[in-house]
Amino acid sequence: MEKFSFTSFRQQFPILASKVNGKPLIYFDNAATTQKPSCVIDSHKNYYQSNNANVHRSSHALSARATVAYESVREKAQKFINAKTSKEIIWTKGCTESINLIAQSWGRTRLQPNDEIVLSYSEHHANIVPWQIVAKQTGAKIKVLPLTQTGEIDVTQLEGIISERSKIVCFGHISNVVGRINPIEEIIRVANKYQALTLVDGAQAIAHVNIDVSALGCDFYVFSAHKMYGPTGVGVLYGKQELLEDIPPYQAGGEMIKAVSFEQTTFNDLPYKFEAGTPNIAGVVALGVAISFIEKQGYRGILEYERQLTQYCFEQLSSVQGLNFIVDEVPDIPVFSFTLTGQHNHDVATALDSVGIAVRSGHHCAMPLMQYLNIDGCIRLSLSAYNSFQEIDFTVQQLRSLSESISNVIDDLSASKSDDMISVNALANSNLAVDDILAMFAKAKSWDSKHREIMMLGKKQLRLPDEDKTELSLISGCESQAWLLCYQEADGLFRFKGDSDAKVIRGLFAIILAAVDNKTAAQISAFDMDGYFAKLGLLQHLSPSRGNGLRAIVQKIQHSVE
Repeated sequence: MEKFSFTSFRQQFPILASKVNGKPLIYFDNAATTQKPSCVIDSHKNYYQSNNANVHRSSHALSARATVAYESVREKAQKFINAKTSKEIIWTKGCTESINLIAQSWGRTRLQPNDEIVLSYSEHHANIVPWQIVAKQTGAKIKVLPLTQTGEIDVTQLEGIISERSKIVCFGHISNVVGRINPIEEIIRVANKYQALTLVDGAQAIAHVNIDVSALGCDFYVFSAHKMYGPTGVGVLYGKQELLEDIPPYQAGGEMIKAVSFEQTTFNDLPYKFEAGTPNIAGVVALGVAISFIEKQGYRGILEYERQLTQYCFEQLSSVQGLNFIVDEVPDIPVFSFTLTGQHNHDVATALDSVGIAVRSGHHCAMPLMQYLNIDGCIRLSLSAYNSFQEIDFTVQQLRSLSESISNVIDDLSASKSDDMISVNALANSNLAVDDILAMFAKAKSWDSKHREIMMLGKKQLRLPDEDKTELSLISGCESQAWLLCYQEADGLFRFKGDSDAKVIRGLFAIILAAVDNKTAAQISAFDMDGYFAKLGLLQHLSPSRGNGLRAIVQKIQHSVE
């Protein structure tokens, strides 16, 4: 096995050579999805060009080739996680569908009233909501395992939660927020003691840990291809053969059928019993390429490089004034979640995005964990083996710039562009007009510059008193909390006030209100908001969730004047 080469590894991911907002891309959102090497990208094209046919069902050469390629990956996946037989490998769309499959096929048919489903506070929503649904269907109860200060499931409290009533214990191998490896061997041991099944969500572990399901002894293990340099839309459900044979299928039709009549239908054998319809053949084949890619690079070399990245990134982030990790100690994989004192998480994420750094902000599909930690959300940096120490240095430098002078950093940044921009200091928000906004953004050529102007506008936007921040004024569909007040003057003109816990949303409020404040309902309805946004160059740079928030504000305004 050759020694891991970072340079060679990174060069195989073409997207990493691209630019975002005019800056070199630094992709630190790998916990959401990893980027794809050229061999995986090429696999899709090659399949459709050379082997495209449905599998198992046709008597021609293309189908035979497609079937061989497709089924060979099942055996490859079996060996990759050391399952006993390929019958224990079920193809799904991803972890979410895998968990839903077990919740419905096993849970709905086996759980009884007052049986217990055990989860943990660090679970992704995908390992919570399916169990809530099946609990409601069956009358089962949900119990929750607490965490330690470092974010791991607390083994000292296992016996107090898992009991004779526990029928299944479902937990993440590694949290997508705190990056700590849970003590899964001990959890499985206690579950076995009480004859409860175990389901392990391996979404975050599969690219960072060598998985051996036979050694673990878990009953079910799930993971997604797109978390391990593979394609989206493909997942693996591992289940012990005897369990899978004993439960009914989740969906019906196509490959899962052995014989059909109007009197009776018999289901296919494993693994096809759970694979209804035409599968994602190209995706499965590309997963096989991803597995080969990882094996060729060498897990040991990848994991050792990631260990060095993790330690270095933790040390550098720890040096940032005002940066607070949400749990204690160094994570086990390069996933870092934190807050920055005085800065809203979404403001930090958009500031980093303006200079090409992709990070995640919000609740990370782990709202119960946020509630457990008593925070509204956080910033997450998640790295992979194609990330560099230099990328960490640049990101930490940006975070220091944001943190060192919270009150005036945006002023300082905008001042550096004062020759090229119209100063918003001379413009009171209440007097801003559409032409003022358009002129301001016409001078701001790059997204970095536009972002700074939005943040400046947000800083100067007047805040609403707490008593005005009600459920009635809250804007639904906005990623950050945002509120809108509307009232009509005696002369028929509408007046608006907006606020948000994020500066970037307050800045977007200033832009929108310049177009609608102190206008009649007819003027507001006639205004071309989409054309306005296009001239400003906003929507193509805002994230989908931020763009949806922008539209939610506009919709709230339109409904208010109807």
